Amino acid sequence: MSTSTVPQLAASRELPAATMNGLTMLVFLALAAVALAFAIFARAPALLVPAVPLFLFLLRGFYMVQPNQAVAILLFGAYRGTDRAEGLRWTWPWMTRKKISVRANNLISQQIKVNDLRGNPIEMAAQVVWRVKDTAQALFDVDDYRAFVVAQIEAAIRAIGARYPYDDFEHHDITLRGHHEEVGEELKQALQSRLRVAGITVDECGFTHLAYAPEIAGAMLRRQQAEAIVAARKTLVEGAVGMVEMALAQLNEKDVVNLDDERRAAMVSNLMVVLCGDQNVQPVVNTGTLYQ
Repeated sequence: MSTSTVPQLAASRELPAATMNGLTMLVFLALAAVALAFAIFARAPALLVPAVPLFLFLLRGFYMVQPNQAVAILLFGAYRGTDRAEGLRWTWPWMTRKKISVRANNLISQQIKVNDLRGNPIEMAAQVVWRVKDTAQALFDVDDYRAFVVAQIEAAIRAIGARYPYDDFEHHDITLRGHHEEVGEELKQALQSRLRVAGITVDECGFTHLAYAPEIAGAMLRRQQAEAIVAARKTLVEGAVGMVEMALAQLNEKDVVNLDDERRAAMVSNLMVVLCGDQNVQPVVNTGTLYQ
């Protein structure tokens, strides 16, 4: 039983094109123009017959290459190299020329909704600076390299967003909100891997929008506020306990007053109320003894 295999994509590779300096060929064009003008005014058909096709032949081979621009040269559909030299250039008229920009492109993706590692819906958007590195791959290995970049950026954002939680209230894990540089670098590496087939390189990327989706934003904000209050209370209590321990230790060390267990407990209670209370405590002056 025979089995058919799917042919693999033949990866292209940029090659230097064999083209010529246009200024040099411009001299030959000028000579052909002089010969053509002489044949017309001198009414010399023997010179006119070769002068006209030679002039048109030379004229059709010129093209311009701007800075940070490249021109792919094809011969009857077959790739013959890329010309990156700036200025006026010339090649054989039967060569097809496709211009492609190799300048840096800045793209800000649309806001997309993603479920993070914990299943919470979040909104994400990224800014990516990319450029064409291999013109042959960009032109011949993907159908539309610009649309390919947009689609792969969205796919990479979704993959990174689902890999990490938006926030970690216990501060143990890498999060999208708390580790922008680490997650942004991972996004860049993911894009480099995805866009390599199209000859695209990524120079810079980062998140421009990162937030909970509107349907849970209110609830998550209240949770963050509650976590912040608990964390603040924890720090306050830890500090108050330390201050009470220090006060009791110094009282015992300097033998200022001797307290039994009951009075010691009352003193600890009063200090904790003073130190941990939300409002200022009004002192009450005891004019009697500790036991009255």
